[in-house]
Amino acid sequence: MTPTAPLALLAVDHVLSEEERSIQQTVRRFVDEHVRPEVGQWYEDARIPARELALQLGSLGVLGMHLQGYECAGTSATAYGLACLELEAGDSGIRSLVSVQGSLAMYAIWKHGSEEHKQEWLPQMAAGRAIGCFGLTEPDFGSNPAGMRTRARRDGSDWIINGRKMWITNGSVADVAVVWAQTDDRIRGYVVPTDTPGFEAPELHNKLSLRASVTSELVLDNVRVPASAMLPEAAGLSGPLSCLNEARFGIAFGAVGAARECLETAVAYARERSIFDRPLASYQLTQAKFADMSLELGKAMLVAIHLGRLKDEGELTPDQVSFGKLNNVREAIAIARESRTVLGAAGISGEYPIMRHANNLESVLTYEGTSEIHQLVIGRSLTGEPAFR
Repeated sequence: MTPTAPLALLAVDHVLSEEERSIQQTVRRFVDEHVRPEVGQWYEDARIPARELALQLGSLGVLGMHLQGYECAGTSATAYGLACLELEAGDSGIRSLVSVQGSLAMYAIWKHGSEEHKQEWLPQMAAGRAIGCFGLTEPDFGSNPAGMRTRARRDGSDWIINGRKMWITNGSVADVAVVWAQTDDRIRGYVVPTDTPGFEAPELHNKLSLRASVTSELVLDNVRVPASAMLPEAAGLSGPLSCLNEARFGIAFGAVGAARECLETAVAYARERSIFDRPLASYQLTQAKFADMSLELGKAMLVAIHLGRLKDEGELTPDQVSFGKLNNVREAIAIARESRTVLGAAGISGEYPIMRHANNLESVLTYEGTSEIHQLVIGRSLTGEPAFR
């Protein structure tokens, strides 16, 4: 028999439009040509040609692709999710670059910024000529961003910002940072060019996950910005949380891509690997693993598509985003680990992408909200009782 691709088992393409399939195929070709041949070495070397990639991704049209106007592509949310799926099938670090650029930095400016902010930054960022980062998480405040210590105070007509941010994707290559800070009037966001005096972004090293990604600390030492730098439409924690929901939506799709890559790699390996003079794929225990993994992969894909349809209809809630992020990343990491067992010792080799994906997914599991936080979000939705403290 001719083998069936894991996601073809449920004929998932049947529920996608022709345009969505075309966008997905275009991004997959890009990943085949520009990411897969190089990403293993990028991961090994813990480096990534971020500026070159940003320009390529800008030409592809995926940076802020789901935003309207300002030279953004203006696609559906579902199409954006499918692009995230294919990018993360290459590597979570590549999808992170795109997510932080489009769903965090660009979205913050698009949703909460002034017209001046939008005109100045969004066309450049959509083209990849400018890279953005998003400064929310701090060394001591991740799941509880309301406790952040970064502070902005008025000084005449300017703002002066002091503080530190941690685990910031794109930080040391960014041209602009969206920085969130406490003020006398709630939490506010600021558009901060990274060449502003007092702004530094040292890159973080010694990572065992997301090595093909730029991760930095942001240090703001009396960074002076004009009053116009403040995002006028964001007041309180709802501003940054709205951006996080955008990024989490892309993760729900992206995790499916990483899982699909692991499962397809394992199936291909098992079909070629001979054990006791028979293909590994012909053994019942191996097929049982593949069957169980395909079930979870297919269900995760359907969850992602359903969330995409809800988002395109303007009906998607934060609780539903938490459902998708929690389920799909949890299942993706389980699929990566089980796929590794099919390859045995070969599974830990950089010759195959499985261990790289498994390591990356350990970070994806906890960034943009840990699994525990998403469990509590869902629990609050089901019971009406918040249990965050």
